[in-house]
Amino acid sequence: LIRTVAENSRIPVLKHYKGVCHIFVDRAADLAKAYTICHNAKVQRPGVCNAMETLLVDEAIAADFLPRMIKQFEDSTVEIRGCPKTQAIVPSVTITATEDDWYAEFLNLILAVKVVGSLEEAIDHIEKYSSNHTEAIITENYTRALQFLREGDSSTVLVNASTRFSDGGEFGL
Repeated sequence: LIRTVAENSRIPVLKHYKGVCHIFVDRAADLAKAYTICHNAKVQRPGVCNAMETLLVDEAIAADFLPRMIKQFEDSTVEIRGCPKTQAIVPSVTITATEDDWYAEFLNLILAVKVVGSLEEAIDHIEKYSSNHTEAIITENYTRALQFLREGDSSTVLVNASTRFSDGGEFGL
């Protein structure tokens, strides 16, 4: 039904049938905030459509951020599927993310992790692989946050918040 409405509608339609949600941890992120937000987005309730499925990390802070973040995920029994840069930074990540993983709605304690070179690369990745459900950026840089908000083409685009916030109850519906 959702696919039929979306394909045949003559007006814009908000659709919901798959949640491939992303968080991008920007080079200007408050890392303490990022650890808490990212952990919540994946672990709090992994089997729902607003759980984070892909974590994108700016390469400028990846070496500082990823070891502690991945340890926190592993302590919560999250299986990490990482890009080669992620695996180089955190050798305990032994599963290499595949092309299919970037499209995956795991609905489980599985997370794809990719190190990206820039905000623009993160946005491009999200544009290609997202289901247009919910995307978030963790940053203290107002200009970069606004760029992410302007260029994000999802039903919910957040700054410094968990993708889990995208919920009818949270929105007061």
